[in-house]
Amino acid sequence: MTQQASWQVAVTDSGFPDLAPEAEALAGTGAVLLPGQCRTAGEVAELCADADAVLTQWAPVTAEAIDRMTRCRVIVRYGIGVDNVDLEAARAKGIPVANVPDYAIEEVADHAMSLLLASVRKIPQVAAQVREGVWEIAPRRPIVGLQGRKLGVAGFGNIARAVVRRAQAFGLQTIAYDPYANPELFAKHGTTRVDWETLLAESEFISVHLPLVESTRRLFDDRAFAAMKPGAHLVNTSRGGVVETEALVRALQDGKLAGAALDVLEEEPVPAGHPLLAIDSCILTSHCAWYSESSLIRLQRYAALEVRRVLEGGSPQHVVNGVDV
Repeated sequence: MTQQASWQVAVTDSGFPDLAPEAEALAGTGAVLLPGQCRTAGEVAELCADADAVLTQWAPVTAEAIDRMTRCRVIVRYGIGVDNVDLEAARAKGIPVANVPDYAIEEVADHAMSLLLASVRKIPQVAAQVREGVWEIAPRRPIVGLQGRKLGVAGFGNIARAVVRRAQAFGLQTIAYDPYANPELFAKHGTTRVDWETLLAESEFISVHLPLVESTRRLFDDRAFAAMKPGAHLVNTSRGGVVETEALVRALQDGKLAGAALDVLEEEPVPAGHPLLAIDSCILTSHCAWYSESSLIRLQRYAALEVRRVLEGGSPQHVVNGVDV
């Protein structure tokens, strides 16, 4: 192990109660945490200029900030998405960027399935009726059954596969679109691999599990919604930018979609008066699918362990920008 008197690990920002899990994961390395709550690239640059490693949650780790890093050996993003980090700038400087893709697989899958059930069964609407004194034993017609219907998943990574397992327990058939997934995975999980057009045309319910990159940005647009089955439901627990908000509003208002349930949006938090808030068939949650008390601790610990691996002369497990240590 290569150790110096004091490694500096900058934490650009976080929404955690404290950084005790990071401190525990880094114990014995000589690392010192430099906590911040940076909101601008300039603040990130100032905090991280002499840091040996950077942990970041939402702060803008831009090319400007990365250019001013003189000693950084790794940048680790708390979570899966890395769109707040300039991957190309880090690559150009030889700094690996890592994420934490495995801290909340079951939580997000639980949330996605919960949103699907709530949307299809119209649970929020029925619960609201009951509070208003309306008691109907066959409310909000029509409500469709799940058994034998088809769930399509866009993306077939760990979370999507966990959703598939849950959906199959409810009697749903499953199909998946993912041009990059190992073909053997589909059969292993009892799921038919389909192309994009087939996913849209055949799915009665679609659950989105895609990263936000240029090829997926606003992938669900007017054209995609027009190609979906009439009366379909859309669930998104991945990245808000994968769905074009205005197109979704139109699809819901026109009745093309029977429902949508979203934990992520293009603009967060959702502004007061946003059209989606007025659409009865749309369920919104607050980007909280990842959260449980257990996953919170795992996220902090796993991120810090990536830093520890690098400080001890090893490599991160989950590099996302192609830089080898």
